[in-house]
Amino acid sequence: MNRFPLLLEPSELAPRLGEPGLLIVDVGKEAVYRQAHVPGAIHLDYRRLQRGTPPAPGLPPAPEHIAALLSEIGLTPETHVVAYDDEGGGRSARLLWLLELAGHRRYSWVNGGIHAWLADDLAYESTPNAPTATRYEPGEPNARAIVDLDYLLARHRDADVVVWDARSREEYEGSRPLAAKAGHIPGAVNYEWTTAQDAARDGRLRDLETIRAELAALGIDGSKEIITHCQTHHRSSFTWLLGRILGFDDIRGYAGSWSEWGNHPDTPVERGA
Repeated sequence: MNRFPLLLEPSELAPRLGEPGLLIVDVGKEAVYRQAHVPGAIHLDYRRLQRGTPPAPGLPPAPEHIAALLSEIGLTPETHVVAYDDEGGGRSARLLWLLELAGHRRYSWVNGGIHAWLADDLAYESTPNAPTATRYEPGEPNARAIVDLDYLLARHRDADVVVWDARSREEYEGSRPLAAKAGHIPGAVNYEWTTAQDAARDGRLRDLETIRAELAALGIDGSKEIITHCQTHHRSSFTWLLGRILGFDDIRGYAGSWSEWGNHPDTPVERGA
């Protein structure tokens, strides 16, 4: 059983800082981390969470690189990871998705990240913290966390699948091309990732039941397999996490995302609303 809920308020984390087996990871910009971070948090460069090579830079690193990274940050099978960032959750959600992919399911996300933490007037520090390395052996990979191009090509039109496009409306409709092809996967529905965030509350999630109703109106309600993507599975790591928070257990990330689909010669594309 997890020690913390998946969605963790800053006020819930603050009194439990320093507990054994707790690893707090800041996946925001290093410059922000050096100005202010949650006490005890280590910093992790977001770029290490993806393969970084074209045409699909958002694919996960090779398994041995994932194992090395998780060892470097000090993970053990019993460690509970708490992640946050400074940009709404995409970077920290990517870490949690990678943990899920690696079979490590003890993790939480700080609602609103460092901005919400500081807005709640909680203690912070600016001195960097160094992790204590371990030799972490990932468990059985969770194949239900990810889909590849071939799977999505075969399944994107199935009645029991809904494709959640987390990109901007302009990217979805095709007026802002970021690949050889512009538009969206046929049948995909668009719910842009920041729609769920409340800027007036320092980037925390909006009311969850309101979000649930908005998604249900698009056919995203947990009754179907959900496959979410963006351009590089950065923004859609957040929508994957949001789905998990809402209780959508059958939600998977298409890590190749539009950088792969939109540059592949054999993929179908729709344009417009």
